[in-house]
Amino acid sequence: QVQLVESGGGLVQAGGSLRLSCVASGRTFSNYAMGWFRQAPGKEREFVVAISRSGGGTYYADSVKGRFTISRDNAENTVYLQMNSLKPEDTAVYYCAARQRILDVTSRRYDYWGQGTQVTVSS
Repeated sequence: QVQLVESGGGLVQAGGSLRLSCVASGRTFSNYAMGWFRQAPGKEREFVVAISRSGGGTYYADSVKGRFTISRDNAENTVYLQMNSLKPEDTAVYYCAARQRILDVTSRRYDYWGQGTQVTVSS
């Protein structure tokens, strides 16, 4: 089992920045590709970005490319999501997820999920 705990969400004005963190415990963190997903009220969960086990590979949704940056620190068992130039449409609950294979954009292919952290961007 892998336990994931997100933090760093909050309320920010449009154009602002937030940094989300996701701390993992329970298994060898470097064995897992990590992803960030988000879910806005009344919408389906959507892919945001993923990072490979080593951190050498990343993949971004077009909607966040150039504004968001994912990184990981395998020594600290943590994955980060730096979010800049935030827009009201970025408002959602953000979840981190782990899978013990290559990174993927499909949520159902992830094995472990955190509880989520709310990000609200005001206009």
